[in-house]
Amino acid sequence: MAKKSGLSAEDVDSLRSQLDGGTQPLVWFTAAAVGMEAGRSAKLLAFTEPEEGDFIQVRPTGSKDEMSFGPAELTLEKPPPRKKAPAPAPPEPPRETEIFHPYVPEAPVKPAAPKPKPAPAPVVAEPAPVKRKPAAKNATPEVTVTLVSAGEGEWTVEVLQGTRKTIRPTPVSPASVAQAAKLLTPEVAEIVEGVLNAARAQQLARVEQLRAELEAAQKALDDLGA
Repeated sequence: MAKKSGLSAEDVDSLRSQLDGGTQPLVWFTAAAVGMEAGRSAKLLAFTEPEEGDFIQVRPTGSKDEMSFGPAELTLEKPPPRKKAPAPAPPEPPRETEIFHPYVPEAPVKPAAPKPKPAPAPVVAEPAPVKRKPAAKNATPEVTVTLVSAGEGEWTVEVLQGTRKTIRPTPVSPASVAQAAKLLTPEVAEIVEGVLNAARAQQLARVEQLRAELEAAQKALDDLGA
């Protein structure tokens, strides 16, 4: 069987898109797959993070094991169907032949010499099967939640799942941030409360400034006799 080329980066992206869409596509093992017959099919299950080493999880056809392989050990090229060997021709029936035995006087029977015992056949050690480490089941990627204070009482939150950003920076209200901080450690609540107090003082100063400007403008309007 001809040697199959491995998965390219474009192949990996295409398989990942099919998997995200709810489809479990088929892949085939190349001659580089250790412990697997080249051309055997397998069902794609998942991609592990980060994409290093054997990060592609598959289940070989006819097996219940989940195993991990690298891109060089898998391919999207389906092997051609194997040709069936022609059935052997039926053997010819034996021909009946008539055998004539001439009369020979019986000679005295001598005891047969003991046959030498055959030498024991050398024991050939079979190579130990290659064992693969089963893929980790139900592996949960690391989740990172980040709160960012953008100044003037504005907050954003973003979420990373592994190395992939699942939720981009999204605005949240200061009240929600204060409530969430109280559920965490006292140190976190103290830091968040200090930032919120600074934002309150800044907004209060701005309100006082706008109120003074409004009073000055009203007085100027009254002087004009409006």
